[in-house]
Amino acid sequence: MIQAGATITLDIEKPAAGGRMIARHGGQVVLVWGAIPGERVTARVERVGKGVAYAETLEVTSPSGDRRDAPADWRCGGNVFAHVAYERQRALKGEIIQDALGRIGRLPLGSSPPVVGSPESGYRMRARLHVKDGRLGFFREGSHDLCDAGGTGQLLPQTAAWLERVQHRLGPGGLRGITSIELAENIPANERVCHLDVEGSVDVNALAALSMETGLTGLTAARVTRQGIERLAGSPTVTDVLHVTDDVPPRAVRLRRDVLAFFQGNRYLLRDLVRHVVGLVPAGPVVDLYAGVGLFGLSVAAAGASDITLVEGDPVSGADLEGNAAPFSDRVFVRRSSVEEWLRALARPDVSTFIVDPPRTGMTKEAVSGIVAQRPERIVYVSCDVATLARDVRSFVDAGFEHDAITGFDLFPNTAHVECVVVLQRG
Repeated sequence: MIQAGATITLDIEKPAAGGRMIARHGGQVVLVWGAIPGERVTARVERVGKGVAYAETLEVTSPSGDRRDAPADWRCGGNVFAHVAYERQRALKGEIIQDALGRIGRLPLGSSPPVVGSPESGYRMRARLHVKDGRLGFFREGSHDLCDAGGTGQLLPQTAAWLERVQHRLGPGGLRGITSIELAENIPANERVCHLDVEGSVDVNALAALSMETGLTGLTAARVTRQGIERLAGSPTVTDVLHVTDDVPPRAVRLRRDVLAFFQGNRYLLRDLVRHVVGLVPAGPVVDLYAGVGLFGLSVAAAGASDITLVEGDPVSGADLEGNAAPFSDRVFVRRSSVEEWLRALARPDVSTFIVDPPRTGMTKEAVSGIVAQRPERIVYVSCDVATLARDVRSFVDAGFEHDAITGFDLFPNTAHVECVVVLQRG
């Protein structure tokens, strides 16, 4: 029996969801940080759970040809694949998708799906920064220990420089009373907005003035002692224009979003992801569930579709969605409601395609059954979690759908996260 604190030698077999690698020791499964399949490593056991041990690589005795130097703090920002050459990272993420659909969804794939790659640095347009002991940064993977966000490479250099400038100008006590900061940028990063979560006494006027001086275009705050959101300076939104086709002139959609609205986080792959989804939607009435600010549904409208309903229950994203949909008001219908509530009232047997982009927890059973009851020809499922994706795809297959094309998008390089787009056809 493996004991916590023990040092063991392991032969690494394959990747696991979450970023660790799978090995076995004396018949027991060990999930290992910092390794690559095919390597032999010496690892220290961190803890032992029910039927599985968790370990961290101490020394690589037989290294993979895909190993590269990693940042000193690879757990900062979840960069748990930073030691793996990028092409191998993409292959590993394809294997993770294949494993989840086979193991959880009971849908074996003949090969791992392709994963579209991204530049590894400066890709993040959205980030949540935490404040602790007068410092601002990310949490290290699996902990509440603060680390330097700029060192992860996930933010643009000018964004990292802005963070350093703010901390320097404020001094050690200047962030006191703030617990976290939500950051949103547009693709070219010429608009940058922050939202503060405030629990103590803070001179918000001084913060607002400093923020505008240092390069923010907007600042908002929420206090535990007050209801609602305070607009402290500038505009709370950023805006992007996406060209969704290669037509001349290109067809485009203008998307404005609040700093607190959900939006895909990778500036480099956003257009590719949108065009991929748009290309999967055939002619006919379309429903976009979990529509957010309209990224997919309004892009389909911009590409020429004529009957689209977008459903969003979040009040912040829903407000942005209504504004973004205005140019398409002759053919787009916005419904501000939970997905489940809207599906309960739906009586449209003519819906051809559902686009779904649920949160990490996936779809509820009621949402799945509500779509099945409409008998659409196609479902385009966009997911940020392979486990809940596999579970939901299994539910649709059990209801008579067949899974078709599967494509991964590496929206968060060097991390264990991968976005997936799956097409389901009614059998």
